[in-house]
Amino acid sequence: MAQVGRLQRTALIAAVVIAGVVGVWSHFLPQAFFHHFPAVLGEWISQDGPYNEHLVRDHGAMYLALGAASAYGLMRPSQIGYRLLGIAWTVFGVLHFAYHVTHLGHMPATDTASQVAVLVVAVLLGIALLISGRTPVSEEMGNR
Repeated sequence: MAQVGRLQRTALIAAVVIAGVVGVWSHFLPQAFFHHFPAVLGEWISQDGPYNEHLVRDHGAMYLALGAASAYGLMRPSQIGYRLLGIAWTVFGVLHFAYHVTHLGHMPATDTASQVAVLVVAVLLGIALLISGRTPVSEEMGNR
């Protein structure tokens, strides 16, 4: 088994938890998610257009898929797996961040600040998974 860094493992645990909470909430309770996400930090989604059950459930399904892949990465750790998950989370995080930072005009300042902070953390989570650990990918590939 490849050795993985503490930062990568911590990032992956965070990814599984975040994906699980967001995915279950938005896929199985789409109206509640739309009207109340992220609960304690405000109500971000309902401020950005009309409710669309299909899109909210698809959003949840995507998070559940990323969460399932991330959970597998925890059970079968490898640098290649962590890097692939890092690519997936980083691409999603950057695109998600890019949309939201260009659509903040309708939000109160406190919601704007908390949303940007949460989205930056999501991007950093993906980047943390990309950081090389102690086992080079070429070495890991040679052991197969």
